[in-house]
Amino acid sequence: MAEARIIDGKVLAPAVKAEVAAAVAELKARHGLTPGLGVILVGEDPASQVYVRNKHKATIEAGMNSFECTMPATSTEAEVLAKVAELNANPVIHGFLVQFPVPDQISQQAVIDAIDPVKDADGLHPLNAGRLASGLPAMVPATPEGCLIMAKHAAGGDLSGMHAVIIGRSNLVGKPVAQLLLRENCTVTIAHSRSRDLPAIARQADILVAAVGRPKMVKGDWVKPGAIVIDVGINRVPAPEKGEGKTRLVGDVDYEEALKVAGAITPVPGGVGLMTVACLMRNAVIAACRQHGVPVPKNL
Repeated sequence: MAEARIIDGKVLAPAVKAEVAAAVAELKARHGLTPGLGVILVGEDPASQVYVRNKHKATIEAGMNSFECTMPATSTEAEVLAKVAELNANPVIHGFLVQFPVPDQISQQAVIDAIDPVKDADGLHPLNAGRLASGLPAMVPATPEGCLIMAKHAAGGDLSGMHAVIIGRSNLVGKPVAQLLLRENCTVTIAHSRSRDLPAIARQADILVAAVGRPKMVKGDWVKPGAIVIDVGINRVPAPEKGEGKTRLVGDVDYEEALKVAGAITPVPGGVGLMTVACLMRNAVIAACRQHGVPVPKNL
């Protein structure tokens, strides 16, 4: 059997970013509206700093306004909530997020609850989660949106009738990606750490989404021949071959094994992670349109 096709984030993410840039240009020309995306970063987590830098660069390249608020790791929950309230009230910031993880003294849920749902660029507020589950317009989490775009690309556009198995039930990925796939008329199974005979469940999937945060957990014999495999995991593991103390990134799927069985697969790095930034920018543009009562450009 031939190796799987690579669902390349280095190709798909720039295409989404180009659509965002075209939409921004249209909004500026027709309505004098420049979408603004903000980020609150608490502390100095290196991975978060890189991610925030990438967001800032991509946002500026698309012609949008970018706002970064950095706060020390010693910030109290009250201080972070005050900053959230400040961004909620700022009319030039149309969408924003608080970069997770936050330091232990701050409740992640309290932060999510404090974000104005119409500015909730990460789509994590309970109101947005409920609207998504109800089939109503909502701010959709960027990573699940990226997963959907990649799955549709691999399938040639139509996912109707396909059986999607999602391993992982988080509010950030597992649950919203299930809602998006239901909306595309898939049959959806959500599996997790308590599921019995997880490999057998996974082998039923036409679309297999792995979002568990465990390096190379999904083996090649978990994959149905020809399946579309979307690997959301980003795990840092030791890489002694690179030198002492060095690490490398791997996904939740054993890529080398799955490559021989799947029909199409996302790599790590170079897959879903690249789509997340592009879809976040897309969210900010949609939020700007909704807040100003103007139509969302048709290309989004």
